[in-house]
Amino acid sequence: MKINEMTVLLSGEARTAAHADVDIASAYAGDMLSDVLALGSQPDVLLTGLLNPQVIRTAEMLDTACVVFLRGKEPEASILELAEKCGVCVLTSPLEMYDACGILHQHGVTGAK
Repeated sequence: MKINEMTVLLSGEARTAAHADVDIASAYAGDMLSDVLALGSQPDVLLTGLLNPQVIRTAEMLDTACVVFLRGKEPEASILELAEKCGVCVLTSPLEMYDACGILHQHGVTGAK
């Protein structure tokens, strides 16, 4: 699946222009960045309700292509600027984490291992 397809599935909105045609195969959902860093793998997408610059820095360290801010949370301009600088695509979605994960799973996206 491509990021632009995922955007539609999650009723999302692109907040940065980067990576719309990147393939997505794996995702991780969570608000504890230490858990994301402890994965030992690189998810293509990070779904979170946590809204701060550390989310973008974590995605950058893991070479994660896209961050999806859930529950209708809107990132500040400084977070979007950092994402653009780091080459991380940012989406927002009104969905709850559980629902977003279910939709992605139904469409073949696996959990990060």
